[in-house]
Amino acid sequence: MAYCAYITRIKNIRKHSNADRLQCGVCFGNNVIVGMNMTEDELGIYFPVDGRLGIEYCVENNLLRKKDENGNSIGGFLEEGKQKLQALKLRGEMSDGLFMPLKSLDKFTDIATLTEGDQIAILDGVVICEKYIPRGNPRRSHQSGCAKTTKTEKTKYPLFAEHSNTLQLAYNENAFRKGDQCEITLKMHGTSQRTSYTIKETHSFLPSWLYAIFRFFRLIRKTEIDWEYISGTRRVVLKNMDGGWYGDNSFRQQHHDKFVGKLQKGETVYYEVVGYLRENSPIMSDCSNKKTNDMGFIRRYGETTRFSYGCEDGKSEAYVYRMTMTNEDGYVVEYPYDLVKTRCEQMGVKYCPEFDKFTFTTFDDLVERVNKYGEGLDPVGQTHIREGVVVRIANKERFTAFKHKNWHFKVLEGIIKDAADAPDIEESQEVEDDAT
Repeated sequence: MAYCAYITRIKNIRKHSNADRLQCGVCFGNNVIVGMNMTEDELGIYFPVDGRLGIEYCVENNLLRKKDENGNSIGGFLEEGKQKLQALKLRGEMSDGLFMPLKSLDKFTDIATLTEGDQIAILDGVVICEKYIPRGNPRRSHQSGCAKTTKTEKTKYPLFAEHSNTLQLAYNENAFRKGDQCEITLKMHGTSQRTSYTIKETHSFLPSWLYAIFRFFRLIRKTEIDWEYISGTRRVVLKNMDGGWYGDNSFRQQHHDKFVGKLQKGETVYYEVVGYLRENSPIMSDCSNKKTNDMGFIRRYGETTRFSYGCEDGKSEAYVYRMTMTNEDGYVVEYPYDLVKTRCEQMGVKYCPEFDKFTFTTFDDLVERVNKYGEGLDPVGQTHIREGVVVRIANKERFTAFKHKNWHFKVLEGIIKDAADAPDIEESQEVEDDAT
């Protein structure tokens, strides 16, 4: 969830195709729109979409939207209170992030100390940028989805690992080495879930004198060890299916049940649940495609995007994207994707579609492949745009993967997050998880 800006150089400066006072450039492969004073290879600060700028930074650089007494715009482009950056088209050219001159940070730090490759979010105690989290109206109840702890015992699952964050591909070029074995799979827009057949530890909280008596007669141990099937969201263990962000996690139960009796001891499966929570309630919020102001996109994908992935109303489906084996000492073995697919076929469950397997040569070649598979109609449901792809380095000992969202999806994502009653469910769930 961490968001930051990058000190980098702007490349491939060219004149805007439909505006005399604007230029276009490229940062991390993304098209950005800048003023006429920007020069090729100039060092500056790049803010990716999906973030918000700090209010002090906006004021200092006149970025807040202003209107005269007649309501006419007289400068700035960010709405005060949100200061949100999102993907959009500006006079026919794609805008994917914001590039600002380095001197825009002059008030907040000694810019002479900044070098290419630095990542910044807060300077001298001032927030320059942060993750944009819409507040909206959450669909959850006040229950946490976790069972209450009793006075006599506490249950733990010490080997049930959370899923590690998948970083952005564009900012991790240095993670790849010539000869790496890479795989490209579909990125799906749903909610995360994980299931494991793992060790359960039950710790006794009996009074010492009572515990001593029970132990003398061998009726109890301080810590009972057993194996159990358990599921969770990205970060929270679901000891029951009550509560949670959605108010009711019962839609997850069917997917938990698919793995019961099929996983080997120590196996953990990570998957995306897509489709619907219940009738007329999709997991991920709908988007009005009209708000894109892109007639070509509307003609191809219709007036509304619903991320149904081919599921019937009220139904959901699970797609596995990762599996591990953890022994009793906590040592984790990452399954290669071929083995993930084999195990899924054995268990009768679905896995995320795989597009490509190749040996890494250059980052340019990788980007070309990513752009090829990351755009267009989603291959599962065939009714909406695909979110993007995930690139996995298969020869790493630990899970190493990077995500890439296509530009049109980022436009839709920005529109969805802008709706007060449609927050980003997955991110809001992670915020809730942080507090649990």
